Amino acid sequence: MTHVHGTTAPGFEPVEAAFERNFADSGEAGAGLTVYRHGSPVVDLWGGEADPATQRPWNRDTLAPIASTCKTFASGALLRLVERGQVDLEAPVARYWPEFGQNGKAGITVRTLLAHRAGLPSLHMRPLTWEDLRDWTPITDTLAAAAPEWPPGTRHGYHGVTIGHLVGEIVRRVSGTTLSEFLHSEITGPLGLDCYVCVPDAALPRMATMVLPDEQAVQLGMQVPEMADFVQALNDPDTLSFRAFYGSVTQEWADANNPRTYQVESPSMDGVASAHSLARYFAAMIGEVGGIRLFSPALIDQLRTPHSDGLDELLKVRTTWGLGFLVPGGPFWPAPEHLTGLFGGSGATGSFAFADPERGLAFGYVPNRGSELLEGGDFRVKSLVEAVYKAVL
Repeated sequence: MTHVHGTTAPGFEPVEAAFERNFADSGEAGAGLTVYRHGSPVVDLWGGEADPATQRPWNRDTLAPIASTCKTFASGALLRLVERGQVDLEAPVARYWPEFGQNGKAGITVRTLLAHRAGLPSLHMRPLTWEDLRDWTPITDTLAAAAPEWPPGTRHGYHGVTIGHLVGEIVRRVSGTTLSEFLHSEITGPLGLDCYVCVPDAALPRMATMVLPDEQAVQLGMQVPEMADFVQALNDPDTLSFRAFYGSVTQEWADANNPRTYQVESPSMDGVASAHSLARYFAAMIGEVGGIRLFSPALIDQLRTPHSDGLDELLKVRTTWGLGFLVPGGPFWPAPEHLTGLFGGSGATGSFAFADPERGLAFGYVPNRGSELLEGGDFRVKSLVEAVYKAVL
């Protein structure tokens, strides 16, 4: 049996038991899990191996790729500027990024962009290179010149490979610094977080090695009935889903253990975090942590209000978005849907983070075995979240 380390507050023992079962029954390799309640950790656990090949153990400060969960870092940075009054949600993006106003995009507001309603899910460029990510502007220039795939504001679709740069460029234009620099100075530095969209050299030795999901299990995951239309679209080069996810993105699971993947700013897909830091980040959004609160209750209420709900133009299933964060609704939300007012983010590595302001909860889970599902977590995540609510409801 895998030995689990850490602490669990009285009443939260079911969460520790669920975490242990993931190793025994669900093929967990290594993972961290932290749950905050009312600004303090009530569950802080880790176990397994950060690198199964060398048997390097998972520690409390182990970092691992979190895939799309890192979109919440870019969204949080932009909303920090909204909180300060430096960005207006109702203003056109072109107010802050003039070149963006080309080709029918002049009326797209910051709110529309954060709600995944801008119609810009595809990069429309030759295959994306590491140098493009390093240099940043080849990607933002392409997005500035693009025409929307649908009339902005009329429909929504997951901007899975573009939202990080779209949001990050507004942050860059307003703050005068890179997204990474802004995150460090305004959020991760003051809160002492190991959350990155560009990993510094000093943090690389703490990186976990990703264990690629079993191909047979991935194929079974793609046979989930509600995902049938999405899988069909991904296999058709004429669809927007194919063009957005495969048409210009060349990174694959094989790149998951290449350090340079994480040493460029790729805030849609390639962020890194520890579980403790991820939970602390979400805790600081909804309450004071270490004397810091990131957002006012009024902004949190806007952030978690559904702005987009229904059939997703890219994912072909129901998705529900607040402002830059997933909110309950559809198969890509792994927490109980009957609990409203939550917000978070999930990633293809199996990572998941969310906050529940009503109950003062913040949750961060980071594994190093990739999920068999494309997004939205898997049984490992769902079992942990269910256990948290058994402890508090």
